[in-house]
Amino acid sequence: MTCEMEFAALAQQGLMVSSSSSLDDKELVRQAIDIVELIGGQMPLRRQGRNYVGLCPWHDDTRPSLQVNPERQSFKCWVCDIGGDVFSWMMRSEGVEFREALQMLADRAGIQLRSRGGHKQEGTFGEGDTPAPTSGQAKRTLYTAMAWAEEQYHRCLLESPEAEHARRYLQQRGITAESIERFHLGFSPGEHDWMLRRVEGDPKRAKILETVGILARPQEGGGYYDRFRGRLLFSIRDAQDRPVGFGGRVLPESGTTSPAKYVNSPETPLFSKGNLLYGLDVARDAMRKSRTALVMEGYTDVIVAHQYGFGDAVAVLGTALGEGHVRILKRFADRIVLVLDGDEAGQRRANEVLELFVAAQVDLSILTLPEGADPCDFLHQHGAEALAELLKEKALGALDHAFHSVTRGLDFENDVNGVDRAIEQILGVIAKAPRLGLGSDAQQRNREWKLLSNLAMRFRVPEDTMRMRLKELRRRARRHMPRPSSQQFPVGEAAVQPPEPIDPLGRELLELVIAYPECVAEIRADVVPEKLPPGPYRGIYETCCRLSDEGVVPTFDRLMLEFDEPAVKSLLVELDEVGQAKRDRDADPHEVLQELIETFQRKEADRQRPKQIVALREGELDDNQETALLEEIIRQERNRQGISEPTDG
Repeated sequence: MTCEMEFAALAQQGLMVSSSSSLDDKELVRQAIDIVELIGGQMPLRRQGRNYVGLCPWHDDTRPSLQVNPERQSFKCWVCDIGGDVFSWMMRSEGVEFREALQMLADRAGIQLRSRGGHKQEGTFGEGDTPAPTSGQAKRTLYTAMAWAEEQYHRCLLESPEAEHARRYLQQRGITAESIERFHLGFSPGEHDWMLRRVEGDPKRAKILETVGILARPQEGGGYYDRFRGRLLFSIRDAQDRPVGFGGRVLPESGTTSPAKYVNSPETPLFSKGNLLYGLDVARDAMRKSRTALVMEGYTDVIVAHQYGFGDAVAVLGTALGEGHVRILKRFADRIVLVLDGDEAGQRRANEVLELFVAAQVDLSILTLPEGADPCDFLHQHGAEALAELLKEKALGALDHAFHSVTRGLDFENDVNGVDRAIEQILGVIAKAPRLGLGSDAQQRNREWKLLSNLAMRFRVPEDTMRMRLKELRRRARRHMPRPSSQQFPVGEAAVQPPEPIDPLGRELLELVIAYPECVAEIRADVVPEKLPPGPYRGIYETCCRLSDEGVVPTFDRLMLEFDEPAVKSLLVELDEVGQAKRDRDADPHEVLQELIETFQRKEADRQRPKQIVALREGELDDNQETALLEEIIRQERNRQGISEPTDG
């Protein structure tokens, strides 16, 4: 079935609104995907005993820290404390939510996913309706629509007489026919209803095209028009190589009256410019090899850079490089080089670049091209070797870049106030980053100390002075910071979550439960979930008890299917590794479990004793209750001290 036929068919049948994934779906996909093959397809793995090992992609790994367990179908990096299963790997490596990771793996395995209950709920995509972003079939329809539209625009650029001036412009910019194909370039003719005619006025398909930002309506009302009419189109694809939006450049001969040189797709269920990079689909493999990402500001800059051998080049979408972009790039590269067009732009963005460097914990450099040239013109005029030399010799680290920007023309010997203002400006940027306190990773804390030491040397002031001033700036910032609600915490990767309570006894319980899942019924008779403090351990234990009550043995594999959150899956892998080691070491599980149960009972007795003593002192009990309570306290104390119960005779 062609893309056009599929788009038409999906529009006619409406959008399927699917609920969350069933266990059957997850189990089918998990069994069909081999984690060694999945991870090994993205990075080198080598056999080590029963496991496989490789260099962890999430930290500067010089010796293999990533372990892949083919028997348990899990992975774990003990340095990063990151682990999980095939779903966790896909979510982290591709930057997607669970449902999308499930769909991607299902597509890889050739499995058709079902909704909960094994049936499909169908709804229409009529006037005024918009697809639910979490609906699997709705997303599929939108992706199909985008692929169809990309094909229409691309074919127009290649074949239509109306696109002659667009083809001439690309030739003048030195963009080859191979690049036109590789980057899926297109053209939208000047007629306002060109795309609408392509769908023969079908209202369902027109509505879908409006949802993905291709068709638009005027604010004052009226019919559809093509948002990108009269523009050369750059297809914007996600990391999975799916078209999700367009960047449209107006051409001198297009006749359009729009004052905007570039127009990007609006925010849609598929398109979010803060989380997308132009050319990432083409550059990701080169980034993995070079461990470097070149971030440029123009679409043609990226295309020409690839033509000259810089296969790790990408571009931001008409916005500044942000935290969302950095999170994506850190999955593929260790070093990010921001290539700016001129000195003025470099100076203007010094603070935002330094803030990213500090907050995102990334090796970030800045290259400002000479004479205000853009990468496209520079490469055509000077060649690949000249740019490679600049990247090697002239790219400044974020700290160097910020220092040169704030101290340009400053007299360090005589302008004391100027030096003081420059220090305040740089430290003010650093103070905005999350504070690296005692609970932070040692590597991050060392990074901040080195940063301040470097600044102290540059400004010729004592290190202690720099640290005291940074501390004061942070104190000032906290005084003006709004207090977060104690009821709600933001959800997402960048959210600050309340610290989980440390519960060593609960952790030991879970290690043994996962090691001996067949003993859960025995354990839960004495240890109810409420005896664990709120947190991840109680959540996992509650699930184990629920499954046991349902007659299901809560094995490690089953628990990995019960949870979708990567953090919980990572914790389960860690608990399983330690639990299996205990199982190999301990000969009698019942003895170990009984000791653990007694520990919980002693802990509960300690918790209840103050209440019991108060009840005795207040005289709230009758004689029989007092006698029973005293006997229970004596029994508990004997047990605590290891004294056996007295026997008759």
